[in-house]
Amino acid sequence: MLTLYPDIKPYAKHRLAVDAPHELYVEESGNPEGIPVLFVHGGPGGGCEDYHRRFFDAERFRIILMDQRGAGRSTPLAELVGNSTDKLVQDMETIRVFLGIDRWLLFGGSWGSTLSLIYAQTHTERVLGLVLRGIFLCRPRDISWFYQDGASRVFPDYWQEFEAQIPEGERGDMVSAYYRRLTSSNELEQIQAAKTWSIWEGRCATLQPNPRVVDHFGHPHVAIALARIECHYFMNSAFLEVNQIIRDAYKLRDIPSVIIHGRYDMVCPLENALALSKAWPEADLRIIRDAGHSASEPAIVDALVRGVEDVLAKTAKNAG
Repeated sequence: MLTLYPDIKPYAKHRLAVDAPHELYVEESGNPEGIPVLFVHGGPGGGCEDYHRRFFDAERFRIILMDQRGAGRSTPLAELVGNSTDKLVQDMETIRVFLGIDRWLLFGGSWGSTLSLIYAQTHTERVLGLVLRGIFLCRPRDISWFYQDGASRVFPDYWQEFEAQIPEGERGDMVSAYYRRLTSSNELEQIQAAKTWSIWEGRCATLQPNPRVVDHFGHPHVAIALARIECHYFMNSAFLEVNQIIRDAYKLRDIPSVIIHGRYDMVCPLENALALSKAWPEADLRIIRDAGHSASEPAIVDALVRGVEDVLAKTAKNAG
């Protein structure tokens, strides 16, 4: 089984001002002359982690990490103004032009798969290939599964704690109820709601319980950005038209792509990936039998590292 590449440090860090008040954190590591690859993080609002650089061979790849608006080291933290899907796609283009890149490989999981797909459907000519994990189509049914009725029946003990933040009379629409608290003027109420929202996701993200993942999701800096921005997007149907990704899947047919999805993914059920695969049969769907949702699970790591190499080989073959 393949594992992550050795730890590396960035050779360049950038701060890019986009629409006020947003300023993006962008870093580069690996080989400055290598194949450009953009790590597209999840959430929305999740931010990048140091281990995200390690999915790629530092000798061959120019590895680019960006924290999306309001996430990670981008500022202001957890900012909702001017934070929408089309703005994130615009930011990706701004970064590509700033770094002098013609075409790049996109590597995204969960919401990162959503954003990578939207970018690729918008700027097809700029995408060398796609390595996608834990497909999230952002349909109303997908949001309802995790925040209303679905995962709650798989993890009823965890759900009790998630539900306990909300009075019984408001539980018919949990996303709206949390949004009211996450945008409250009461900072204590905000952080309590954010930690509960974020920990619910962290607990459900792995096939085997993983305290490190839960602790990361529960960290106040991570939780406030993840919860506020996720809830903001889900209140707005992720700023997408109904079934937009499936509708426009035909635009992706010539892009070498691999889809990695854990069979026991309870955050973004496998049905998301199957629906995308049906609309986009040219992509190579790989169902990982012993994994859930998280990119850090050993079987998912193995599949992703292999996926990068396989997409690269397809890209080279197409070029040849």
